[in-house]
Amino acid sequence: MASQPFSEAQTTTAEWRDFVALLKPRVLTLVVFTGLCGLLAAPAHINPVLGFTAVLCIALGAGAAGALNQWYEADIDAVMKRTANRPLPAGRMDRQTALHFGVGLAAFSVLLMGLAVNILSAAILAVSILFYVVVYTIWLKRRTPQNIVIGGAAGAFPVMIGWAAATGRVEMLPVLMFATVFLWTPPHFWALALFINSDYARAGVPMLPAVAGQRVTRIQQLLYTLPMVASAVAPWPLGLTGAIYGVGTAILSAIFLLLSIRVGFSRVADPAAMKAERHLFAFSIAYLFAIFGLLVADKVFA
Repeated sequence: MASQPFSEAQTTTAEWRDFVALLKPRVLTLVVFTGLCGLLAAPAHINPVLGFTAVLCIALGAGAAGALNQWYEADIDAVMKRTANRPLPAGRMDRQTALHFGVGLAAFSVLLMGLAVNILSAAILAVSILFYVVVYTIWLKRRTPQNIVIGGAAGAFPVMIGWAAATGRVEMLPVLMFATVFLWTPPHFWALALFINSDYARAGVPMLPAVAGQRVTRIQQLLYTLPMVASAVAPWPLGLTGAIYGVGTAILSAIFLLLSIRVGFSRVADPAAMKAERHLFAFSIAYLFAIFGLLVADKVFA
C-alpha cells in the first residue's frame, strides 16, 4: 500500500523538544558512543577540548542526518505507528523548518570539524551525512528491499571519524570496526522488521519481510551475522587488539550467533509471538555498545 499524502495544514509552532526529537536521540546515542570509542581507542593523544569538539561534531552531524531523514520521510512517518508522533507527522513542525535545521546543522558540524580538528575527519563526516540522506533515505529506502544493507554504511562511519580525528589517518582496526557495524545492521533491523512488518507494509517501504517474506528474511539475517562475527573477532588474531577485546567479543559474538540461528530457523508467523526476534533485536543493541566498550577497555588496561 502506498503511503498517504502528508499535509502540513494543521502545523503548530514547534517547541525545543521537537527539535531534539528531530535529532533521533536514541540512534544518536549509539552513533556518538561508537565515534567516541574510535577516538579513545586510537593510538594517539588528542587534546581534550579537540576531542570533545570532534565528538560534538559527530553528534551534530548524525542529528542533522536524522532531521533531514524526517524531513524527507514525513509522509511515511505519518502512517507508521511507531513514528506517527514525530514532530512533522504530528503537525508540531513544518517541513521547511526541519529542512533548514538539518542543512544548517550538517554544514556547521562539517565546517567546525574541519577547522577545529582535521580535514580527513570532516570529509568522512560529510560523506556519512550525504550517504544517509541521499543514498539511503532518498535513493534506496523506497526502491529496494536491500535498502538497509547498503544504507547501513552510514551508521558505520563514526568509528572511522573518531579515529581520524585523533590520528589524522584511517587504519585497519577502524576499518574492521566499520565493517562490523555495516554487517551488524541487517540482522539488527531485519529482526525489528519481522515483528513490525505491518508498519512498513502500510507505509509502502519495501523492507525485506514485506517483499520476500519471513523465510527469506530469517535466512538473510543469519547470512549477514556470520561475516559480522568474523569481522568483530578479527582484530584479536590479527594482533590489532589484546585478549580483553578478543575474548569478550568472541563470547558476545557467540551469543549473537546463537540468537540469530534461533531467528533463522524459527517458524513463528505471528508478530506478537516473536520472542526470538525481539531478543535478537534487543541484544544486538547491547552487543554493539559492549564490543566498542571492550575496544576502549583493551587499550586502557592491556
